[in-house]
Amino acid sequence: MRYLLILCLLVSGILYSQNPTLADDYFEKGEYKKALIEYQKLHAESTSNITYINKIISTHQQLEQYDEAEGFIVKLMERINYPAFLVELGYNYQLNNNPDKASEYYQLAISKIDEKASHVFGISRSFQNHALLDQAVIAFEKAANLNPNYNFSVQLAQIYGEQGNMEKMFHSYINFAESNPRVIRDVKRALNDFITEDSSNENNILFRKILLKKMQEEPNILLNELLSWLFIQQKDYKKAFTQEKAIYKRQPENLNRIEEVALMASNDNENEIAREIFNFIIDTSQDAETKLEAHKNVIDIDIKESSKTNYNTIKLKFEDLLKEFGNTPETLELQIAYAHFLAFYLNETQDAINFLETSLELPLASIEKAQIKLELGDILVLQEQFNKALIYYTQIQRNLKNSTISQMARFKVAKASYYKGDFKWAESQLKILKASTSQLIANDALDLKLLITDNKYEDSLQTALKLYAKADLLSFQNRNQEAISLLDKILDEHKTEPIVAQALYKQAQLFEMNSEFEKAKANYEVIIENYREGILIDDANFHLAEIYEKYLNLPEKAKALYEQIIFNHADSIYFVEARKRFRALRGDAIN
Repeated sequence: MRYLLILCLLVSGILYSQNPTLADDYFEKGEYKKALIEYQKLHAESTSNITYINKIISTHQQLEQYDEAEGFIVKLMERINYPAFLVELGYNYQLNNNPDKASEYYQLAISKIDEKASHVFGISRSFQNHALLDQAVIAFEKAANLNPNYNFSVQLAQIYGEQGNMEKMFHSYINFAESNPRVIRDVKRALNDFITEDSSNENNILFRKILLKKMQEEPNILLNELLSWLFIQQKDYKKAFTQEKAIYKRQPENLNRIEEVALMASNDNENEIAREIFNFIIDTSQDAETKLEAHKNVIDIDIKESSKTNYNTIKLKFEDLLKEFGNTPETLELQIAYAHFLAFYLNETQDAINFLETSLELPLASIEKAQIKLELGDILVLQEQFNKALIYYTQIQRNLKNSTISQMARFKVAKASYYKGDFKWAESQLKILKASTSQLIANDALDLKLLITDNKYEDSLQTALKLYAKADLLSFQNRNQEAISLLDKILDEHKTEPIVAQALYKQAQLFEMNSEFEKAKANYEVIIENYREGILIDDANFHLAEIYEKYLNLPEKAKALYEQIIFNHADSIYFVEARKRFRALRGDAIN
């Protein structure tokens, strides 16, 4: 009997805890009479719960029981001093087609702020809940005048944004940032919904004008920072650099912000301004490490823009820097970059290996030695000396277990095994890496595993997969034209095999690297037309959209493809960027 009583109490407790869900479920389904009964039960148990109070009022109104709603609110006001109920009473009159009475109660609610400024929080929330934005603004402004300690800039900014009053919104966000510079990141995040990459967008122009005017009236580094941020959104890195230099002159603590602008410009292939900024850092910095990093970034740009005719000039730049800064543990990144250049661009693989073996003799930490060995392994893979490469990769795994670089070494073991056609061993390593702490390694491992798994059973000799792995290796070796030709062989001789989609995609990427955008476009179109259910469909849509947008000047076609990703591939890694690009092409000012 005792156990039965406990069971009954547990069941009743569960049922009670489910009541809010049950009431909400009725409300969502439009079963308002049932919802009202449940909310009233909940209210009886917790008479001051504002959620249940508001739900009862709203349910009465959905049932057009305005008199009942009024009676309920009046009784509440007799018991509880909560001026926000005046707003609810006014809104009830508004729904009942009595705007004069509604206005009267709205004014009465606002007047209560005179009695106590803190009443504004409940009153303004009620106004906002009912989209009474003008009244909410009046309430906030009144409270701010009564109590200077209150700062409602962010709340007002949000309301002005909803109203479409961009000028007041921008002023409010700027005021909020000026009153508390620590919130500038939050302000930028909020402003991002109204600013686009298009410098001719009305909002961009207005925001720039407001900032420039305020800077003339009262210079402030924070204004320079916001202006720099605006120019970065517009990818106008030269103007952003000008603002960052102005900030640096007044606060010459470090060059990190300027370096960030340079890196963004470089990533967007704005190489001229990126080089200018890095050279400014070289000329300005007193820190050897910062100077060296800037030099290295300039060389990276040189490599990106180079042709084989000026490789020797780049080699000399590396050697001059190594003479200036020395072969020390502090220049290890530069040494590895130099060896990589020797091997992968000048094909001087033995010189690269000898150089790195000398670097290994420096007094280095284990992680630094692992970085050298990782590059040595890559150079040996470049030479197709897979077994020697595996020795270096395995040493890293043994010496630095469970580290990110160890996981990278395991992935390279799998990749080397895949290149030489040992798909079984590659697959076993990739299974382990699916749980990698590095999301990038885990994703790469999963992609390669799927490639092997999806294609290893189609042909007992695995001819097509071996050809594809060879093409992949040629691409790694910077022999792109040979890789393209080998992929053509797959497309000609293995037309019915599932690897065709992967071959088309890989070839399209190589065409893009060669700036052969029409050829890349043709490949992506074949994937979209014939492999709609495949795992590469979102990749093909996104890359084709980029080609249309950036190289073929066909924004409408790009927009349609971005839209495909948004509506049909919400789990795609391209989803966020596709949505951003789609909105920019559509000319949205507000997300």
